[in-house]
Amino acid sequence: MYEEIRNQLLESVDDKYRDFNRSLVPGEIAPMIGVRMPKLREMAKQIARENGREYIRKVKEAEAVGDVFHEELLLHGIVIGYLKCDIKERMELLDAFVPVINNWAVCDCSCMTYKFMKKDAEEWFSYLLKYTESEQEYEIRFALVSMLDHFATESFVDRVLEVINEVHHEGYYVKMAAAWAVSVCFVKFPEKTKLFLQENQMDDFTQNKSIQKIRESYRVSREDKELIKSWKC
Repeated sequence: MYEEIRNQLLESVDDKYRDFNRSLVPGEIAPMIGVRMPKLREMAKQIARENGREYIRKVKEAEAVGDVFHEELLLHGIVIGYLKCDIKERMELLDAFVPVINNWAVCDCSCMTYKFMKKDAEEWFSYLLKYTESEQEYEIRFALVSMLDHFATESFVDRVLEVINEVHHEGYYVKMAAAWAVSVCFVKFPEKTKLFLQENQMDDFTQNKSIQKIRESYRVSREDKELIKSWKC
């Protein structure tokens, strides 16, 4: 089954997409085949329905010896989102997956799939907190992107902003995730986030990136864009 899925990936190559996508994902990552996300999501749903646990087991074996494609890492993360299982098993699956995340694309595409976090939200928010305390760049990003995707809500926005204040890591992809999260909070809860921006403890880079992302949003008023411009460091 694992080899069959790999063959499906290799038969779905889009060279132009691969070259473009590779330019967006810098650094040392697993070899990229060039399969578009709609196809990967379609495959992930089928895998999750038919034999998701076995596929995840085989991908983990391949990851352990470095014999894995970028798209297989994506499938690993996305299948976890579609698999039918209880919260305990899903947390165990994520604990095995999160440490192998090696770029923002694998992180973000997986996180947006985890809509299950909106159910049992308190347990999942507490689960994410342990990753905010990690020293690993993509483990922290996993937590922040999951929060901006699933916890920018009335019940959690104050805690999300508090987490952003408490995360101090020099990784570029941590800072960008924090800025992205602030911008999402601003769109949904502008008054709370205005106070946060005035009083926050973020570094200057993250503060300025947060303001930039907010000002780029079509869902923020011209007046607010002018107001927050003065808060740049």
